[in-house]
Amino acid sequence: MPEPILTAVATALATKAATGLYELVKRKFSGNHKATAELEAATSDDPATVQVLAERLDEVGRADPEFATALRTEFEVHQDARSGGVTNHVGSVAEGGKVVQARDVHGDISF
Repeated sequence: MPEPILTAVATALATKAATGLYELVKRKFSGNHKATAELEAATSDDPATVQVLAERLDEVGRADPEFATALRTEFEVHQDARSGGVTNHVGSVAEGGKVVQARDVHGDISF
């Protein structure tokens, strides 16, 4: 049985509302026709299809821990966006580079 978070991820995927999450999974499943069919068949109206997708995510995540981490990270972004929060992930910034992470800025930003 997959972890509860994977069922939540599968439910978000079934609604097709989590675009980034959906695209991540679709890319991962692209070489596997059965997995792709399970992703496309999942609907929030049919809990059995969500369960099948959650089990597939569990299987693929166990085989590819990097994918499992990326899946959880993208799901957190989706959850934060749904609740009105903001999540920024900044990769490496070259020496002397500038990055601003902010919310609700009223006015100018200068470096």
